[in-house]
Amino acid sequence: MRIYAIWLLVFATSLAVFAAQDETAAQLATRAGSLPLDQQPALYIKAAHLQLKDADAHYEQGKIEEATNDVGLISEYADKATDTSVRSGKKLKDAEIEIRKIATRLKDIQHTLSFDDQAPVKAAVEHLEDLRTKLLARMFSKDKKK
Repeated sequence: MRIYAIWLLVFATSLAVFAAQDETAAQLATRAGSLPLDQQPALYIKAAHLQLKDADAHYEQGKIEEATNDVGLISEYADKATDTSVRSGKKLKDAEIEIRKIATRLKDIQHTLSFDDQAPVKAAVEHLEDLRTKLLARMFSKDKKK
């Protein structure tokens, strides 16, 4: 009987993992909004990473308009991750590191685009750098309650 309980637990866990992997960025962001404040940044960052994959795929397929929308959503999710992280005072370092990774990947994508298509990506990278500065300022501020 014990072995069945173990198998059931393993099966349920793997099912939950596969279900979580199939979530879209929008679903993750929606779910993040209902979580406690200190748990929200991680989901918003994950949503931004998923949106980044979508943007990269759209740029590779030549779907510039969809990719531009994806880049806007990346900025939106990064904003929410930064805001919730700063307000809670939690996950500041994690958010800063992940936003830096996203900005670096966007810079790489920017260099593959034609000059006319680079502006939205460049603006998003600059925005992400501003968010990183905000996170770093909060991390190293003397007033930790800020």
